[in-house]
This record gives sequence, C-alpha cells and structure tokens, in this order.
Amino acid sequence: MPHFVIDCSQGILRQRSEEEILARLHHAVNSTGLFDEPDIKVRVNPFLVYAVGGGKEDFIHVFSYIMQGRTIEQRADLSKRIVSELVDMFPTVHRIATNVAEFEKATYLNRDML
Repeated sequence: MPHFVIDCSQGILRQRSEEEILARLHHAVNSTGLFDEPDIKVRVNPFLVYAVGGGKEDFIHVFSYIMQGRTIEQRADLSKRIVSELVDMFPTVHRIATNVAEFEKATYLNRDML
C-alpha cells in the first residue's frame, strides 16, 4: 500500500523504458512524504489495442490507490506531482491524467493482517 497503476499506450514505452517510468513515478510519489518508501508499489500496463477519441493517440493514466485518511490538499498535491513528472517525461503526450481513490480502512486486508 499504496498502489500506482499506470495504464498507457504501447507507444509510451518506445519513448521511455518501463524501468525509468517506474523509478521516476516512485520518486515523485515518495517526494510527497505521505508514504513509507518501501510500501510504494508502481506497475505499468501497456495497451496495444485501445481507442482514444476514436483514434490511436498515445495516453497515460495513473490509477492511484491509497489508504483513506489524507486531506484533499494532500491528495491534490499527490495528483499534481504525478502528472507534472509525467508531463516532464512526455512533453508531446497530451493525454496524461491521474485519479486518487481511497481504500476503506475498515475493509482493507492483506496477508500480514490475518
């Protein structure tokens, strides 16, 4: 916890390596100070088949899943840092976005909590 899942067009990976994308997003998330660094999880899901606006335009969308309890300002800052880092990496990609969803503490469970 937290999880950052990057959905993107396959073309994104011709511009930057998966390793670089993961490392830079991890750094941007860690720079917020909201999470313990070893807990940050980042994944990339590239898509070969997709449609954007009825066509084939490169895109990046980060689905951010965090434990509830952060303020709106903290979540907004997290979103801004993620998108800013991606815009810096991909200045010609116009479709870059993120959203932050919260896990409910009462219903979240992982193996270590059993």
